[in-house]
Amino acid sequence: MLALYVMGHQGAPIALGEVLPGGSLDPSGIDKFASPLLIPPVMPQAGRIVSRGRNIDYYEIAVRQFDQQMLPATHPMTTVWGYGAVSTARKGRPFLELFHAPSLTIDAQVGTPVRVKWINELTDESGNYLPHLFAVDPTLHWANPGRLGSEHTDSRPDLDGRTYVPTSSPADPIDPETQYTRYWGPVPLVTHVHGAAGVGDESDGYPEAWFLPSAGNLSPDHAPHGSWYEFFAEKASRKFRVNWGPGYSIYQYPNQNRASTIWYHDHSLGLTRLNVYAGPAGFFLLRGGPSGDNFVLDSRTQTTAVLPGPAPKYGSDRTANCRDIPIAIQDRSFNADGSLFYPDSRAFFDEHAGPYIPHSDTSPIWNPEFFGNTLIVNGRTWPHQQVERGRYRFRVLNGCQSRFLILDFSLIPGVSVWQIGNEGGLLAAPVDLTGVNGNQLLVIPAERADLIIDFTAVPVGSYTLRNLGPDEPYGGGVPGVDFDPADPATTGSVMEFRVVAATTPDLTTPAAFLTLPAIAAFPAATVTRRLALLEHGHADEGPTAAVLGTLRQSMEPDSPEWDGTGTGHAMGQMWSDEVTTNPAVGTTELWEIYNMTVDAHPVHVHEVTFDVLDRQAIEVDERGVRLGAEPALPANPWENGRKDTVVAPPNQVTRIRMTFNVPGQYVWHCHILEHEDNEMMLPMRIGPKQVDQPELHH
Repeated sequence: MLALYVMGHQGAPIALGEVLPGGSLDPSGIDKFASPLLIPPVMPQAGRIVSRGRNIDYYEIAVRQFDQQMLPATHPMTTVWGYGAVSTARKGRPFLELFHAPSLTIDAQVGTPVRVKWINELTDESGNYLPHLFAVDPTLHWANPGRLGSEHTDSRPDLDGRTYVPTSSPADPIDPETQYTRYWGPVPLVTHVHGAAGVGDESDGYPEAWFLPSAGNLSPDHAPHGSWYEFFAEKASRKFRVNWGPGYSIYQYPNQNRASTIWYHDHSLGLTRLNVYAGPAGFFLLRGGPSGDNFVLDSRTQTTAVLPGPAPKYGSDRTANCRDIPIAIQDRSFNADGSLFYPDSRAFFDEHAGPYIPHSDTSPIWNPEFFGNTLIVNGRTWPHQQVERGRYRFRVLNGCQSRFLILDFSLIPGVSVWQIGNEGGLLAAPVDLTGVNGNQLLVIPAERADLIIDFTAVPVGSYTLRNLGPDEPYGGGVPGVDFDPADPATTGSVMEFRVVAATTPDLTTPAAFLTLPAIAAFPAATVTRRLALLEHGHADEGPTAAVLGTLRQSMEPDSPEWDGTGTGHAMGQMWSDEVTTNPAVGTTELWEIYNMTVDAHPVHVHEVTFDVLDRQAIEVDERGVRLGAEPALPANPWENGRKDTVVAPPNQVTRIRMTFNVPGQYVWHCHILEHEDNEMMLPMRIGPKQVDQPELHH
């Protein structure tokens, strides 16, 4: 039986000045700011479809393996995976057909649906499947497609009973003691557009709707797709008159949510950390509509405000003069040959050398968290960007595995930083981060921040954007007081701004004078759902899983249902348990998320955006959890807009409110990818069970 365990730091704390462990390439030997920032061009469309009287933007996008210059040009190239267009309406512009990690940007309009044929092309030149770049842990509850037959798909292998193992070939060696071996088979993929509100479940990228490439060497024993793939394929056929096939699926996004910065990435069950680390991710920018830029006013004149631009244009690879720039910040580690490093043993995390499953609850390869020892921005280590003395708009995404970023602009003299939006679009009002937050901003994994950075008063010169977040799990507090900031020689630097004199007057509206579109209020919540963030493990083995759960009545005999004033008991749940997160269609719910661990977690809810209401201290002991005596604190000013990912600090309850309008099978989870891949994700069914929907896999 798994016991409650408080997950702490990664092994021994890293002393200030020590290099964060990683691959064989020492990050201190990588030249900083040697490469220019790559501004992703717009993804080319395959065409436009008219269906049932509506125009639909159509894309055909595949994932492939290729080499990319992530490190400066003095280093070898890096083998990665990434998305790219395989069919384009505009020919003759080869750069727009670039496969890159992160990929080109899908640029969409509110109210115009986007249809994407997502294709798994992880095959070699001969059409045979490629194995994973990193070691797959076969002991997790994962997609499990390899040579076991579809009856074992999306399951946790029965290693305790030693009845079978996930192996790509009968000839693969099997350790008689541990009964597992590295998986060398084909790689499952399924794409999730993170932040796409109102999307049908058939198009959401459900973790069990993955599919393998259409490879020439697939065995009849390989499960070609996940357990929900065929169900969703039939649903998509009825809804959109499209047919899925080997190696691909076709999703449609209604784009009815507010103009916003969303993104897309892989979401395969038990493999998300590995697949995303390999590269498949990209921006999906939703523009227009009544909450878009054209409805932002200049408070001085009550006329339409002018926001920084231009953004990259469809059909063009010219991005040098862009001032509306998406930047994805990720952490990676490298080997001396340029390859990406990711741990292939649990011992990397805390030097725990076993025993592993089936002789304990500890998986042999899974690491509870991972922190790369370099930062990359838009696919390049520590790039530089030339900016004129004027205003720029940066759409920031924290695309790290486990790392919480605290962006620090304080080394840029005279700079003014304002936040105008987050995941769900523009805020209710601009927030002066320079004035109210010391030129700093916490950006949690998967979170986005829409920033206006004003360089008008910055002297000409070169300046570093710093990161003060820790090189270990984040528990809140003040950098340098409650935790050591990231290594200033490596992960404490993000990128360099090279400020030059303005060549033309800046006619954009200063952020202080922006009046942002109003945000419609949610109805009053009629259901309160009390949820818990937990971790499992043993004192002698360390953490073995991160889990979600529910808060129920006290363990004390004859105690009433917990109402927030007594003591509640958290009950952890596993992916294969019966669904308990089951909102009714049309219902507005208040979620109270009780974090009973020592670390903060980024919580993401699919299909919806939500309001962050407040946070309140809780007391956790052997009896359970109860509210603290202090009153709740309201959401931060930069959270006063619609969100899809929220930080749940340790020993606090975080309250969010949302309305569920689209029925179907979705998920909610922690967006620390290592946590998500080992049970910190649960199915969420909106409305009743669907006819003939797949059964749970155990």
